[in-house]
Amino acid sequence: MSVSVIGSGAFGTALAISLAGSGPVTLWSRSSDQVQTMRTMRENAQRLPGIALPPELTVTGDIRQAARAETLLLAVPMQQLRAVLQLHAHVLSGKALVACCKGVELGSHLGPIRIIGAEVDQAHAALLTGPSFARDIAQGLPTALTLACADADRGKTLQQALTTQNLRLYTTSDTIGAELGGALKNVIAIACGAVMGAGLGESARAALMTRGFAEMVRLAVTQGADARTLSGLSGFGDLALTCTSAQSRNYQMGFALGDGTSAQPNATVEGVATARSVAELGREQGLDLPITETVAALVTGTINVQSAIAGLMTRPLREE
Repeated sequence: MSVSVIGSGAFGTALAISLAGSGPVTLWSRSSDQVQTMRTMRENAQRLPGIALPPELTVTGDIRQAARAETLLLAVPMQQLRAVLQLHAHVLSGKALVACCKGVELGSHLGPIRIIGAEVDQAHAALLTGPSFARDIAQGLPTALTLACADADRGKTLQQALTTQNLRLYTTSDTIGAELGGALKNVIAIACGAVMGAGLGESARAALMTRGFAEMVRLAVTQGADARTLSGLSGFGDLALTCTSAQSRNYQMGFALGDGTSAQPNATVEGVATARSVAELGREQGLDLPITETVAALVTGTINVQSAIAGLMTRPLREE
């Protein structure tokens, strides 16, 4: 099965590098300057400096060339996914499209699989998600991910095609659970980063992770997910990684909010928009999402970290 990666950020480049170990792969970038630089230097110096692009990896700015592949991995930011699909729907129709972004769209409250279904005719949508950092994948370090596809047989075919020497994929047909697990853990990671940035300690982070996981499960189940999915790689696994590592951009954002410094410029922090979108969804559906609501208020500047912690600590006492 031929494969292309749409999006040349750190994660898209890392996936392309790993997949190129199994055969030719095309990596598409919308920036002609970046295409030329990667072709010349044979590395993505902007996003993954120091890691060579294998000879089996072709870099292109021609979407038609990339779309010749049977399977396309969509490694674009969540809030840009719909625009990319709308712009290139004519060449993506009928393809297997595997979203590699995590989040909930502002306005629609939809995840990537349903956005693909809405924008591209006859697309076979799937989602690749789970605990992973781009540099780990690009360096060939072992990583396990979830491949979510409503069509179980197609999911198994994609599993075989996208498994590499360092990427081990597990399948699920619970696309809603996989979407929400990957999206909501970013919100909790911002909260954990804020706690650590404010110097509130490991015990406070452990409490936030635990109660945050309960909130993730509670929301996902109301949307039709299987609670067991959230206990897997796409939920708990990803939560553990992003809430405890400074490599996580969501954690970094929260840490900056907590200690009053500036977050990394030009970094895509998916949890910011997801917190706002999910908080709005929760209010519409009458759901109790205190951590998500708090993070949404924190990232929009409505409250500060001290007010956020005070609000959570003074909530009515209840059973666990």
